[in-house]
Amino acid sequence: MPDFLLEIGTEEIPARMIAGAREELQHRVADLLNRERLSTSGEMGCIDTPRRLGVLAPGIPSAQPDVTEQINGPAASVAFKDGHPTPAAHAFAKKAGVDVSRLERVTTAKGEYLSAKVTKKGRATSDILAELLPKEIASIYWPKNMFWRKPNERFVRPVRWLIAMLDDQIIPFEFGGIRAGNQSRGHRILSTGLVHIPRAGAPYVEALRAAKVLSRSEREQQIRKALDAATRTIPGARWRDDASLLDTVVNLTEWPSAILGSFDREFLELPEEVLVTVMRDHQKYFAIEDAKGKLLPNFLAVLNTDGDPQGLIRHGNERVLRARFNDARFFWRTDQKHPLRDRVSWLKNVTFQKDLGSYYDKTLRVQRLCSWLTETIKQRGIAVRPGVVHKAACLAKTDLTTELVKEFTELQGIVGGLYASVQNLDRGMPDATRQLIAQTIYDHYKPQSAEDSAPRTVEGAVLSISDKAETIAGMFALGLQPTGSKDPFALRRQANGIVKTIAEHKLPVLVSELARLARESYAGSAAEKKFAAGINYADAVRVFFRERIEFYLRDQLGYAYDVVNAVLAAGADDIVDAVARAAAVSEVRGSVDFASISVAFKRIKNILHQAREAKKAIASALDPSLFHEDAERNLGAQIPEIAQSVAHFGQAREYLRALTEISRIRPAVDTFFDKVMVMVEDERLRANRLALLQTLLKEFSTIADFSEIVTEGSSR
Repeated sequence: MPDFLLEIGTEEIPARMIAGAREELQHRVADLLNRERLSTSGEMGCIDTPRRLGVLAPGIPSAQPDVTEQINGPAASVAFKDGHPTPAAHAFAKKAGVDVSRLERVTTAKGEYLSAKVTKKGRATSDILAELLPKEIASIYWPKNMFWRKPNERFVRPVRWLIAMLDDQIIPFEFGGIRAGNQSRGHRILSTGLVHIPRAGAPYVEALRAAKVLSRSEREQQIRKALDAATRTIPGARWRDDASLLDTVVNLTEWPSAILGSFDREFLELPEEVLVTVMRDHQKYFAIEDAKGKLLPNFLAVLNTDGDPQGLIRHGNERVLRARFNDARFFWRTDQKHPLRDRVSWLKNVTFQKDLGSYYDKTLRVQRLCSWLTETIKQRGIAVRPGVVHKAACLAKTDLTTELVKEFTELQGIVGGLYASVQNLDRGMPDATRQLIAQTIYDHYKPQSAEDSAPRTVEGAVLSISDKAETIAGMFALGLQPTGSKDPFALRRQANGIVKTIAEHKLPVLVSELARLARESYAGSAAEKKFAAGINYADAVRVFFRERIEFYLRDQLGYAYDVVNAVLAAGADDIVDAVARAAAVSEVRGSVDFASISVAFKRIKNILHQAREAKKAIASALDPSLFHEDAERNLGAQIPEIAQSVAHFGQAREYLRALTEISRIRPAVDTFFDKVMVMVEDERLRANRLALLQTLLKEFSTIADFSEIVTEGSSR
């Protein structure tokens, strides 16, 4: 079976777009092959460099397999009259491609019908791919597209060449004005240009390597080795491993190497965060540190060439970095002329959102929310310093007015924290208090991703939560909540940050209260007059946060989806409580007792649902005098006793012990279903038994809805 190769050659693709496009193209081609019954004999490979995207599919059929299917036609009574075929029989035979004499008769539930076996011959693979590949290529999603030649031709960058081959056979199709062939391109500088591809598969990979183009894994390995080798020239030094930056430089190169540069030691007077941001985010350089983690006056740059023997590239990079550091130092010194406390009023001229007012307005709202949140957690026994939170909330956004943040926007919040740590915030303020305020400001944007850490202190957590909750409340009230894959204000990320911060600091904060008070912080403001009418704010925010809590439990903590569903069905308002319940349910999930209880609860829910559908009465209160069977008497007696014990442990959040108590009810439940018929003819008896099941479900679903747990053999 031939190997299949597809390569799309373009102008340089932005590094941040390559990974998503590579994965999407692989999925699209894999789906196409599976859909057309052209399964590969091995694992599909990907090709991606700044100038190309592609896939390698080993061992696919050269043609679709033939398919034989049985199709039914008209009723026999219509197809034959007096033993002779009618026009209906002839029409069906023609459609099926067989002679009338080869038609069969089959008996169905509706009677006797004509039938025929039809063999559909498989198409050649090259014909299928030539027809369908252009559509798949055009459907790749890009954050931004370019248009060239014709208005309907768009791609991330202009397409310069195409390769589509089955072994050595070219698959003829056209995309973006380019016809597919067997000519690729090598490294833009280190190769002569055109590269003939003799065959799909290993010969393709070898031809590119000879033209100075490496695979993704080879490039990463070569970059790591080059960084290590360059760093070893400085005794005791190491380069800072930065996964995101490494991914970026891999996507910027085809034949990488690395060079070591240096900068003036005097720049080390600037905060490390500023220096590293300039190197990493603006220049794509790796920082170098000593054995204690202290920054050294050196950097590593990754090149897309085979070296810099004369040092010209190194010299150019050092000159550019020196200029950037000089800018940063100038901005740092200039900003100190106006301390943060003087900049608060400047926030009136910085727009937060066109309908929600300025950052000054936002600061006042966040301060009010911080006051409530601080008082709430303080009353519940958590140590927090209200004065620190209030001062940090007042100053948190002032760095938006600084020259350093205007130049390096990635540092907002961080710059505020750095400035607060070196400025006189209030006369007579102890240094320890100033440093805590600075740390609170520094952390208030955290966490900014699933991998980022939560704020380090309770004060930082309070400010972070309040800032994010205020933003979410305003956007939802305006009707700007996320839809589908669109989230222009990063509200999902901010809600994820709230959930993670509350969970990790174990803060006694209810999501519904937080959302309500965040919305009330806008009361009487000019922004409130612009809020959209007809929005059920409370329900919208509740659903939104439930999805974020589900994401945290499943994707970040790794709990099984059925455990998460079961826990959240019993309540998602208290995040800390939901995490504790998920941990307990996950621990007992595989036990025999809870498998049996899960099955029983599914059965109970189905019985109650069917009873309501059939409009069968359910007694409002249990009547023990109507218990006729020993099994129902036993179950009725055990429910209140065990429920009391479960409630006791639940209030103490000792959920593992509470679940152990619930497992005690299993024998009584099993016996009940073995011995007792619920849906009897006697209305009073049936209503009482339904009430018994409803009570059982209500009393023991406070920790989790056990009917959501998937058991062996379940179809859920």
